[in-house]
Amino acid sequence: MPLNEQTTSHLRDIIDNACSDQQSGIPGTTVVVVGADGDELFAHSAGKRGTGSNEQMTLDNIFWIASCTKMLVGVACMQLVEQGKLGLDDGTQTERLCPELKALKVLRPDGSFEDKMRAITLRMLLTHTSGFGYSFFNERLRQWSYPVGVDEFSGRIEDVNLPLLFQPGEGWEYGVGIDWAGILLERVTGLKLGAYLQQYIFQPLDIENVSMIPNASMRERLAFMSYRGPDGILTARDHILRAPLVVDPDNKDEVDRVFNSGGAGIFAKPQEYCKVLALLLNNGTCPKTGIKLLTKETVDEMFSNQIPDFPNYSRQMIPAAKPDLTNPIPELYPVPGNPPQGWGLTFMLSNGGATGRSKSTGHWAGLPNLWWWADREKGVAGIVCTQILPFADAKVLGLWGEIESKIYRALD
Repeated sequence: MPLNEQTTSHLRDIIDNACSDQQSGIPGTTVVVVGADGDELFAHSAGKRGTGSNEQMTLDNIFWIASCTKMLVGVACMQLVEQGKLGLDDGTQTERLCPELKALKVLRPDGSFEDKMRAITLRMLLTHTSGFGYSFFNERLRQWSYPVGVDEFSGRIEDVNLPLLFQPGEGWEYGVGIDWAGILLERVTGLKLGAYLQQYIFQPLDIENVSMIPNASMRERLAFMSYRGPDGILTARDHILRAPLVVDPDNKDEVDRVFNSGGAGIFAKPQEYCKVLALLLNNGTCPKTGIKLLTKETVDEMFSNQIPDFPNYSRQMIPAAKPDLTNPIPELYPVPGNPPQGWGLTFMLSNGGATGRSKSTGHWAGLPNLWWWADREKGVAGIVCTQILPFADAKVLGLWGEIESKIYRALD
């Protein structure tokens, strides 16, 4: 159902107002909303390309989508599960293809190590139950990494080869597991992760501006990275994921040296990312071309709660272990009544929410404050994109909530 002009005008005003203060508001954003038929319900950019830039943000600008990458890699891995090339629960296969996982140790709270007691499976990697973490979200892991530290965005596989924080399957911790799922995909297919995504997801969906290694045209349209200080004031800052942006995209040897991060490696034009969200809304089949990338049963599985043993995982405090990258996060997604929450295959299942989304909605985020959601029951999905650090920016969260609420009110 298309949105009426009054609704779209109001949405544009909300976004324009959010970007009106270039000192302490949102420097620039793109918001896109799609329906299950693949039609755009709404698309609007506002503000500037970045803090200190005089260029307008446009729908053609390219964003580093960080952990919004994870859903794409989940789709890819589940294609291979459907084909029988990967097993969701075959830890022997996982550790044969990735022997690095077999050698991992578990980092205890006191800084000592214990042996890993069971094999890591693909399902664990996709659901953050393998024991992996992120050094910017976990103080124990950050402390272990000193004096050198860890940079999960270095473009090197060595920086995701981290110790575990608990025995596989015995907890939930957001971390580099989906980077390892991407490595597993590379080893079973013989393709770089970025090349696999291009061939088996992006090209069938007629996507040209989503890539692990941005070409010259994408780089020319790259949105700038901004940092919001404790005083709320914005400043420009260097890009975090530099390696894919500084290699020669036409030099295969240079490109092949860059680690293709399944957890955070993609750069994208938001409208084209939404083609994959429409695929999920339409149960794995492209609504525009009829090309099937996944079966409905597989998409159902992706949207099924994989972690019923951890109903309160989303309420475990995530500290600002590296305050330049993240704010503290007391709760991932508050829902009235505090119902049990779940995790699908690569994304959160919030079990409802104040905006009007259905209880089966999936959603997730990217570190520089990008947020997507996909509501199969109500046939709507969207993404709010910015390039602001640290993560969990209150102004972007407010914008996302306002946009989503307005969309649901209009659809109802």
